[in-house]
Amino acid sequence: MRFLFLSFEGSIIIFIFLYNLFCYGGKFMLYIGFQAEIEVRSRFQVSSSPYLVVSQKSNPWHTTNSKPEKHLLPPECLTIQTTMSMVDEPLYPIAVLIDELKNDDIQLRLNSIRKLSTIARALGEERTRKELIPFLSENNDDDDEVLLAMAEELGVFIPYVGGLEYAHVLLPPLETLCTVEETCVRDKAVESLCRIGSQMRESDLVDWFIPLVKRLASGEWFTARVSACGLFHIAYPSASEMLKAELRSIYSQLCQDDMPMVRRSASTNLGKFAATVEPSHLKTDVMQIFEDLTQDDQDSVRLLAVEGCAALGKLLEPQDCVAHILPVIVNFSQDKSWRVRYMVANQLYELCEAVGPEPTKTDLVPAYVRLLRDNEAEVRIAAAGKVTKFSRILSPELAIQHILPCVKELSSDSSQHVRSALASVIMGMAPVLGKDATIEQLLPIFLSLLKDEFPDVRLNIISKLDQVNQVIGIDLLSQSLLPAIVELAEDRHWRVRLAIIEYIPLLASQLGVGFFDDKLGALCMQWLQDKVYSIREAASNNLKRLAEEFGPEWAMQHIVPQVLEMVNNPHYLYRMTILSAIALLAPVMGSEITCSKLLPVVVTLAKDRVANIRFNVAKVLQSFIPIVDQSMVEKSVRPCLVELSEDPDVDVRYFSKEALQAIDQVMMST
Repeated sequence: MRFLFLSFEGSIIIFIFLYNLFCYGGKFMLYIGFQAEIEVRSRFQVSSSPYLVVSQKSNPWHTTNSKPEKHLLPPECLTIQTTMSMVDEPLYPIAVLIDELKNDDIQLRLNSIRKLSTIARALGEERTRKELIPFLSENNDDDDEVLLAMAEELGVFIPYVGGLEYAHVLLPPLETLCTVEETCVRDKAVESLCRIGSQMRESDLVDWFIPLVKRLASGEWFTARVSACGLFHIAYPSASEMLKAELRSIYSQLCQDDMPMVRRSASTNLGKFAATVEPSHLKTDVMQIFEDLTQDDQDSVRLLAVEGCAALGKLLEPQDCVAHILPVIVNFSQDKSWRVRYMVANQLYELCEAVGPEPTKTDLVPAYVRLLRDNEAEVRIAAAGKVTKFSRILSPELAIQHILPCVKELSSDSSQHVRSALASVIMGMAPVLGKDATIEQLLPIFLSLLKDEFPDVRLNIISKLDQVNQVIGIDLLSQSLLPAIVELAEDRHWRVRLAIIEYIPLLASQLGVGFFDDKLGALCMQWLQDKVYSIREAASNNLKRLAEEFGPEWAMQHIVPQVLEMVNNPHYLYRMTILSAIALLAPVMGSEITCSKLLPVVVTLAKDRVANIRFNVAKVLQSFIPIVDQSMVEKSVRPCLVELSEDPDVDVRYFSKEALQAIDQVMMST
């Protein structure tokens, strides 16, 4: 019997021979479930999974100091390239990827899961169906990140299993993922099932998808039932009449489930399911389900039913909507839970569209007023954010009579977040109310919000000034709002000053050149010497935008002289800001002004004692190359850069040499 066993060295030689024959014989196949018959157990460890390849402890083709690796083939065969036109990238070593599906390192498992399509292309459609998918179905990985990646990959796996004809083979692993505890994994699995189900043939949906939905809906653990609720809208349209009745009954049972999580999922997906149900059953079965959800003892279920109001309202006839949906909305607006009232405040505009204009005026306006005056700040925030949208569906008279008094109260609300939400939308009420009502009623509210102690409130008002200008005109706007704007321009919060700067070009275009020169021109120069870098940077960009708005001639009179006066500021940071402003202004001012006014100042700064200034001079001169004439480049720009290229500072030399190379490239191209 001894002679029947090979020595260790002989085993290795035979193993190498077989592998080389295997590679170079033109019969490359990927052996999943490989079992080594040669006695090399001191050198190899066979994976316990029937779907995994051999895992190599120590590579016999490497020296004893080699790092342990996993290979299916010798090193010369590891780079697997496909010649098929469908594959546009080099395939990974497939054996390594498959073996990593069971690796202890989560990153390796993730890498392999994210390359499932690569593995499937190498295996082919048949082996993917028969070997890879069963392996994934039995995969009991306990890491949520790996399971999430698997659920996402399987959603786009139909081409790799043979097309729509075999799409059903993807359902088992996703069904398993629908039962895990982690919510994001279940949601992704349901999303992938919906994507696959929407592509499946009708017969396959009946044979495979609907039974899956029924199994999940009757699962012992609540996670399966939660997932099932998101699949009914895919399964229902393809079912027979008998199956449809059964599915409606199952959904009704889920809406009455003992677990609140299941009822929440059923409430969330009711709108999608209702959109697939026939109108005759919509008024009976679905509306009964909806009424049960609206009376649930859990506020988390009721607040999700608020979204169902808008979805169902779009499916019902107007009279049915008023009969069934409107009473629910009114009751919800007075619900004992502030979270439900918050959802109503958020959804009320969409609900108004569902019930129509007349019921809105008679029933929903009082409900909205109650929400604007709610005890909870969160509800008032949501209601205040919809004040302009709600006013648009009302007549100006109704808005002035019912909504405007609430707006006045909210403008002095104790919560700064309520005032901020109101400030972000209140300017949109001006076109709705008209000029007279805006001047008399809204303008005082604008002014009070502009002086609010909370910066976000002031910013929200400033950002929407153009909407008011269209209604009341620039004269009145400048008289009433400009003093507040000037005050904000010197606000102690730099973000407020930054917001003002960003809106200066808009104000300038609205106010006109004359008014801008008198009131706002000095502020623009003052910001160039702000203590905050972001303000100085924004001020430089602001000057460029103003020059574009009013033209080079205006800029030459009102901007350039004042900018050039600041070039001798004792603080080098301010001198750098001036350099930045000059670089931005040059393309707008044109070649003549740049050569005569801006370039000499930049050349002078090349002798600045601060190295940061000097290398910024090199960068500015490089930006001047396409602007100024070639003769001026040779006369002034190049000599200055040559001098800087010999500067003691390494950064100055670097940027000056870059600029010189740019000049040479321009010369060669011309």
